[in-house]
Amino acid sequence: MSIERLVVIGGDAAGMSAASRARRLKGPEELEIVAFERGHFTSYSACGIPYWVGGDVAGRDDLVARTPEEHRARGIDLRLRTEVTEIDVAGRRVRARAVDSGAQSWTSYDKLVVATGARPIRPDLPGADAAGVHGVQTLDDGQALIDTLSRARGRRAVVVGAGYIGVEMAEALINRGYEVTVVNRGSEPMSTLDPDMGRLVHRAMEGMGISMVNDAEVTEVCTTRDGRVRAVRTADAEYPADVVVLGIGVRPETALAQAAGLPVGGHGGLLTDLAMRVRGHEEIWAGGDCVEVLDLVSGQERHIALGTHANKHGQVIGANVAGGYATFPGVVGTAVSKVCDLEIARTGLREKDARRAGLRFETVTVESTSRAGYYPGASPMTVKMLAERRTGRLLGVQIVGREGAGKRVDVAAVALTAGMTVERMTSLDLGYAPPFSPVWDPVLVAARKATAKVHGSGRE
Repeated sequence: MSIERLVVIGGDAAGMSAASRARRLKGPEELEIVAFERGHFTSYSACGIPYWVGGDVAGRDDLVARTPEEHRARGIDLRLRTEVTEIDVAGRRVRARAVDSGAQSWTSYDKLVVATGARPIRPDLPGADAAGVHGVQTLDDGQALIDTLSRARGRRAVVVGAGYIGVEMAEALINRGYEVTVVNRGSEPMSTLDPDMGRLVHRAMEGMGISMVNDAEVTEVCTTRDGRVRAVRTADAEYPADVVVLGIGVRPETALAQAAGLPVGGHGGLLTDLAMRVRGHEEIWAGGDCVEVLDLVSGQERHIALGTHANKHGQVIGANVAGGYATFPGVVGTAVSKVCDLEIARTGLREKDARRAGLRFETVTVESTSRAGYYPGASPMTVKMLAERRTGRLLGVQIVGREGAGKRVDVAAVALTAGMTVERMTSLDLGYAPPFSPVWDPVLVAARKATAKVHGSGRE
């Protein structure tokens, strides 16, 4: 029996999950696995970098789930600091270059996994490459930022962008004693929320001492004579900075795949079937931040860069590569974050998503508390819910509140995945005791109110 070779491009969540799963199902005598990673680390939590920078996580190694040595001990030929520069689909081989020496070589494959991740959006602005300007995507990026913070001449920081990374980095910098200004091109922070919910985040951030500048486009990063950042400039003002963090978002890293003729979607991510096989290519799979996935609520493809999805993709790919069968049906768009003690969560569609999908809907917003109102420590919580008009199908939920607010979104995520109506949600048997929830959980209060509104619209 001949030995097949699996080549994996990318050594983080999706790539190494696929390699590890395939190795568990097939031994070295059946499947040779070669993995290429251009960085220094494998299988680490990029989501944890802001908490490492802010001091909540003690050190870099705490974010590493499995070291290169551990992967190699399991029979995976892992090649660090090696970048794949070309995929020859017809010849079933990849060209790789050693980052440090520049040496190049070809490696053949029987099966290929593309897990190249995403790249941070870096604005094409004067001074954007100055010393003291940082993106935060890899452990190397996190270490570089920590090094800059330790030797910065002052304590002023500007964060460009107010999405998940932006608000998390704002918190990290506040924790390190910096004066923080967040410059945001949107009308409110957290564009993954509707503006009315983003406004709650805005107020809370300012209450924590973070200066929010909305509706502002950065036009230049100003530098000193020795090339270090000194300020960020917009059309209307200049904001002094000893360090600048870019939190503008990411794009799928698919240049390599596109050059090889692999199909990409409207968001720039690779297109796959339910088995995570690249469409039109029987022996090539893709997963993680470089792919687009099906939104189960809207029925449209979208790009979501999250480690939870990447690890699931890897498990599915590894099973299929090894001759089994597994699928990844899609997502509902669940995400949770925090800035200081404010918890921010969403799942499903925003209002503009629902409109883009051609859906007619109703919205409700309720104010509640995390515990019974009389129980010590009860904190306020705002829940917004979208439901399809007439049918009552749940379309989305957004939650902003203090301790105990964020993970309540999981109830809504399950309801969305199950295709439940808001009326059906009202009868969910959720856990109750005064230290954990009011008699009516805030999500169910919103479902009751949405049910009444949907029924009202049905009588129009």
